[in-house]
Amino acid sequence: MRTTDESIVLGLHRSGHSRDLLEAASDLGIRRIDTASNYLRHRSHETLKNTAGNLLPNFSVSTKVGFFPEGHSLDPARLRIAVEQAVRDLGHEPDLVFLHNPEHSTSDAGTLGPACAALADTARAGLCRSWGVSTWDPRPLVNLDVPRPDVLMVRAGLLVGADVLEAAEALVTRWRPSQVWGMSPFGGSTAQEVWGRFDPGVFLRGSASVTKVQAAFRSSYVLPRVDTVAVGTDNVAHLRELAEALAHEVDMNVVQEYRQLLKSRQLA
Repeated sequence: MRTTDESIVLGLHRSGHSRDLLEAASDLGIRRIDTASNYLRHRSHETLKNTAGNLLPNFSVSTKVGFFPEGHSLDPARLRIAVEQAVRDLGHEPDLVFLHNPEHSTSDAGTLGPACAALADTARAGLCRSWGVSTWDPRPLVNLDVPRPDVLMVRAGLLVGADVLEAAEALVTRWRPSQVWGMSPFGGSTAQEVWGRFDPGVFLRGSASVTKVQAAFRSSYVLPRVDTVAVGTDNVAHLRELAEALAHEVDMNVVQEYRQLLKSRQLA
């Protein structure tokens, strides 16, 4: 078993929550799992508890609330109930609870502020250890103030557009989270055509032995700068490949040139 690695979060979006995958993650030193109340047709928490069994205490579990069977809601009372239900379904308090994509239901601090305050209250009440905000599109949130979150989760990687990248960084400056997490480093899938058209190895120093997947994944830690990245897979070999990518160093000069190109394209 490897030493603990907190730079990777195993995301369970679209995952089958298999025991083999969790065992492999544990063997690789990955100690964080990220899920949501609506994953696996709103059955992720129960399935994770039953599948992981005695492995579950080995992991720090983050989850998300905000999507319900009938739609998205930022109602503070509903969010509190959702966190309480997550505790029951998981069999213990989650380590971190995110407000899930609040941009779906908010355009002003009048709805976002109370929703965030409700999650902060659940942490103070011991229903979870910390709370945060996970946003797929941070642009509607950049001018809004909320209680300081413990964690902000945003999209990261080479396929993030300049406007979304800048909005994410603006939120980090405005909200001052203790940690920033990235997600969706491949924009959904490593099988997308874009990954066959260019070699992201140019973003790494001494990248002769690195794979395209590893280069794209390692680059996601600086676009924007994040502490850890959540990535979903059911493939143990793929997970191992990603873990090995962390040994490589990003060439920040190339990253800066890339960002300038993104900005130029945005202004064109």
